[in-house]
Amino acid sequence: MTALLAAEWTRLISTRLWLWGLLAALGSGALVGLLALVGPENFTPPLPGLDTAQGTHVLLGLLGLTVFAPALLGAIAVSSEYRHRTITTTTLFAPRRWTWLVAKLGVYTGAGLAYGAIAAAVAGGALFGAVMLKGITLGLPTAMVAALLARIALTMAVYTLLGVAVGALLRNQVTALVVVGAYFYMIETVLMLVPGIKVLYPYLPGGATAALTGFTYLTDAVASQTGTSAAQLLSAPAGGGVLVGYAMIAAAIAVAAPLRRDIM
Repeated sequence: MTALLAAEWTRLISTRLWLWGLLAALGSGALVGLLALVGPENFTPPLPGLDTAQGTHVLLGLLGLTVFAPALLGAIAVSSEYRHRTITTTTLFAPRRWTWLVAKLGVYTGAGLAYGAIAAAVAGGALFGAVMLKGITLGLPTAMVAALLARIALTMAVYTLLGVAVGALLRNQVTALVVVGAYFYMIETVLMLVPGIKVLYPYLPGGATAALTGFTYLTDAVASQTGTSAAQLLSAPAGGGVLVGYAMIAAAIAVAAPLRRDIM
């Protein structure tokens, strides 16, 4: 297994995927700093400033909305093996498919954690730097901000696993990217617009992430536009539990889906 983990790591760093991931993580974190410099009170519509707990929650929650990026990277990582037909060599090297599938999960879980850690570190540094430049006091204690950023980093690892599962299940790279992108951009938001179905939203990955980070802006905005009550999010621990459940399901799919079908 050690050799397979090393092989997967070598495969990852020998392509440009890690570079695109690094740039996306840096960009996500830097975006938080830019928005902090602008100030939530200058958004359209205006939001509470960073000197309030709500304003700080909103800004950090916006970082949580970028979790679709590691999901896309996870989908690319697996589906590219089928696209470039390197999956044949992988299977010949390790005929017991579950072994290299588990190795992939281990490597990309680590990659997702690294992605989240970089994005969170850059976002935290940029946020505190912007607050110092503006001469204001942040609306949340430093320890709470650090805890929220840590939760977001862990969430990004879960979304990487979700992307890996989609890539393993669909195999076609374009289809996998369209499915992941459409889901995060459209499907969850559409569900919030349907009164009888929006009760599902808190149990979906986006709803669980919002609960974990305390980001209620999206649900409140949808409720305001539709004139209905906002979807009731879970508690933060429950949201975390839902995300862990999705991680376990994603891992099971990523391992089981390719076992009993042709590799090409």
